[in-house]
Amino acid sequence: MSRNPEVLWAQRSDKVYLTVALPDAKDISVKCEPQGLFSFSALGAQGERFEFSLELYGKIVPEYRKNVGLRNIIFSIQKEEKGWWTRLLKSEEKPAPYIKVDWNKWCDEDEEVNSETDSDDESAFVDQDCESSDDDGLLYLPDLEKARSKA
Repeated sequence: MSRNPEVLWAQRSDKVYLTVALPDAKDISVKCEPQGLFSFSALGAQGERFEFSLELYGKIVPEYRKNVGLRNIIFSIQKEEKGWWTRLLKSEEKPAPYIKVDWNKWCDEDEEVNSETDSDDESAFVDQDCESSDDDGLLYLPDLEKARSKA
């Protein structure tokens, strides 16, 4: 039986970032399809299988960038059409509990830095000009706005 690793997500107008928290992952397998299907599987440090499939909100370019670290795997996925998604997944249902917003990489639409000034070195896939927060679990932009207005 397989388990789901924690998946953190963030976006820019042209990209989606997925960070899979899986220390010492082995046999990493990824399938990225143009209609927005992203599938991941790997073996954990103890040999247990971790996997998940996401039907992303919009269409994507099947090629992706991957950065494998000691504690996680970071994917940079190009959106087919530039624009901000209102949520990560196509389904309007509440996402699985293992999917969370990555506030360290999050950038609001009005805070996005011009992509021409961004560095081509995406080894960490982090935009330092955007704010980060310790809030956890908000996945919908309307919820994000409500949370910020209450703060």
